[in-house]
Amino acid sequence: MPDGKPPFPPFTRETAAQKVQAAEDAWNTCEPERVALAYTEDSVWRNRDSFVTGRAEIVAFLTQKWERELDYALRKNLWSFDGDRIAVRFQYESHDRDGQWWRSYGNELWEFDEHGLMRRREASINDVRIAESDRRIFGPRPADEHGLAFPI
Repeated sequence: MPDGKPPFPPFTRETAAQKVQAAEDAWNTCEPERVALAYTEDSVWRNRDSFVTGRAEIVAFLTQKWERELDYALRKNLWSFDGDRIAVRFQYESHDRDGQWWRSYGNELWEFDEHGLMRRREASINDVRIAESDRRIFGPRPADEHGLAFPI
């Protein structure tokens, strides 16, 4: 791999925060092929009760996800980091085809290779029904809000 996906481990607070913001930005595009490029070819995921291995499965998983979770908007915050690992907490909002809005809360554990690609992702996520009037995440995060914690 010629360039990899900077920043590279071992992470500092600054580079870990950059990695988290880059992941948030990519996921907010809802473009499975683009998002999958941040993962190793043989990346292993646990997402809720789903187990996914490799970029092709990641693309298929994300395609199905964003066909179900409409108007998806995400916020991630750095929780902790050490060496080649980062922990994040996140929230996202979306609605289903029936118009029901959801806020999903979660934690992720990430492990990276030396090229800055994620080789392991474990996500635990809980969903809460919300009224559309209770929404607070609208599209990608504005640049002036990068790095700010999002309230529970």
